[in-house]
Amino acid sequence: MKRDVRILLLGEPKVGKTSLIMSLVGEEFPEEVPLRAEEITIPADVTPEKVPTHIVDYSESVQTDQVLKEEMIKANVVCVVYDVTKEETIDKIRTKWIPLVNGDAEKGNKVPIILVGNKSDLRSGSSMETILPIMNQFSEIETCVECSAKNLKNISELFYYAQKAVLHPTAPLYDPEDKQLKPQCVRALSRIFSISDQDNDRILSDAELNSFQKSCFGNPLAPQALEDVKTVVWKNTSDGVQDNGLTLNGFLFLNTLFIQRGRHETTWTILRKFGYDDTLDLTDDYLYPQLRVPVGCTTELNHLGHQFLQRLFDKYDEDKDSALSPTELRNLFSVFPYMPWGSEVFTAVPTTDEGYVSHRGYLCQWTLSAYLDIHRCLEYLGYLGYPILTEQDSQTTAVTVTREKEVDLDKGQSQRSVFLCKVIGPRGTGKTAFLQAFVGRNVVAKGTSSSAFSPYTINTVQVSNQEKYLILYEVDVETEFLKASDASCDVACLMYDTSDPHSFDYCASIYKQHYMESRVPCVLVASKADLTEVKQLHGMTPAEFCYKHRLPAPLAFSSLVPDSSSKNIYTKLAWAAMFPHLNGSDMSNTSFWLRVTLGAAVVTVLGFAIYRAVARQK
Repeated sequence: MKRDVRILLLGEPKVGKTSLIMSLVGEEFPEEVPLRAEEITIPADVTPEKVPTHIVDYSESVQTDQVLKEEMIKANVVCVVYDVTKEETIDKIRTKWIPLVNGDAEKGNKVPIILVGNKSDLRSGSSMETILPIMNQFSEIETCVECSAKNLKNISELFYYAQKAVLHPTAPLYDPEDKQLKPQCVRALSRIFSISDQDNDRILSDAELNSFQKSCFGNPLAPQALEDVKTVVWKNTSDGVQDNGLTLNGFLFLNTLFIQRGRHETTWTILRKFGYDDTLDLTDDYLYPQLRVPVGCTTELNHLGHQFLQRLFDKYDEDKDSALSPTELRNLFSVFPYMPWGSEVFTAVPTTDEGYVSHRGYLCQWTLSAYLDIHRCLEYLGYLGYPILTEQDSQTTAVTVTREKEVDLDKGQSQRSVFLCKVIGPRGTGKTAFLQAFVGRNVVAKGTSSSAFSPYTINTVQVSNQEKYLILYEVDVETEFLKASDASCDVACLMYDTSDPHSFDYCASIYKQHYMESRVPCVLVASKADLTEVKQLHGMTPAEFCYKHRLPAPLAFSSLVPDSSSKNIYTKLAWAAMFPHLNGSDMSNTSFWLRVTLGAAVVTVLGFAIYRAVARQK
């Protein structure tokens, strides 16, 4: 909504423009009227809409055409004043003043006009019969007010309507020629209807209507008022009321009726509550509320965010199979101007056998979004109506900014729920297979190209009986690590191919260059453990390297023979991230891993033996 309103009064000489302004300000008819009144400003606290209002007079006798052009450019609304007793001043509205104001303007960009019939005290009847054809001819005319500067009749109403034409404009909402809502207005109101339809039955029930009414106007409707609204819609539409509730067509009809009856402010109150500006775009303040994230901190969804997203999932999981089909996902995101989740989502999170986003996968994707790009995540929550449905000031209440990582290191434990692991290794090591196995997919069995997958995967892991989210990011070895900050993460997974003699050397080089002197914990993973192990062409074996640098012994992984030992690798990565202070000597001790995952260590050893047996049989 505009922060101030500028009203320009135009009209033929002697119609009473200056008298109207002076009568408003002085609250009495002036005995002496100057050729032109000086610009006046009405403070916000004395206007109905609480917005400062500037009123500008124009006089042909003392001002030039250039000044008039400049004033028309600055004006938000123009009041064309005529004398109700003189037909020639009415004719000039059509032939002179409206063409002058809006002659070159395109449809939709015209300045709103208020027709003002002054000196009504000198005429017994009304001039409206003459004015109506003009109003029908020019769609930019908002209304016509007959008034009298002499007896102060309708003076304050005149300026109220002028202010209203600016703050609650008709043009973005309604086409008076077609007598229907404009497409962009229909889209905005359809989004509002969808958000307000909390059970997704395509009908606003009495409870949903009252919740909507309370959100927008502060109070619910009385039961009889609610019935009266539905009765009006039922009498005027064929499909506006269904199962004693309001359909989308009924909701659109109601707003059309408000506008046709001059109650634009009702529809604008609804639109602005749901984040729209005067051009029916969602405002930046609504979509992108300010959130400060200091260096070293991360962002996570908190309990309010999870509760909202859970309700949303339940709403759109129509078949109650704990997964969202492509159709259900499209319905969920129908309130967006674009589809926010692309095909990469289906390779980044757990899915069902049918390829649908599972309930866990749904929460994982939202967690990933909040971690990687919090401002985009806040935008998404805004489209979904989070502030309205949760009665919160903004989407930022759905997010927690974690404490700085250095504090975690100093305290010896992390309070975070989401951890980032960078998976690093030379090409062909099996990093993509490692990421996909984390979300339950066997890449090798499907034979899909690695380029078809997201560089991220995310899933939940149990750490000390707590559910944590672990994000795996596959580092592109040719483009990453251009600077030290590229190595930053909660835990680094250095992966080498046991069947490639040159593979480990790359991992050793990365470790020495980026992680040896850092406080980032590192875990080595020996991939393709189902193949025959070859000697690594490095100065020492991987086991000796780990012992020397006080790292845990390499963990075996195979995408062909997935078992519990492979799954325990992800748990160990999460443990290393959660207890970063143990990077180094403590983490290399067998006692640490025994304390953490005794079973995992045993299974890993057994796993190596099984892999060797399988390899021999091949």
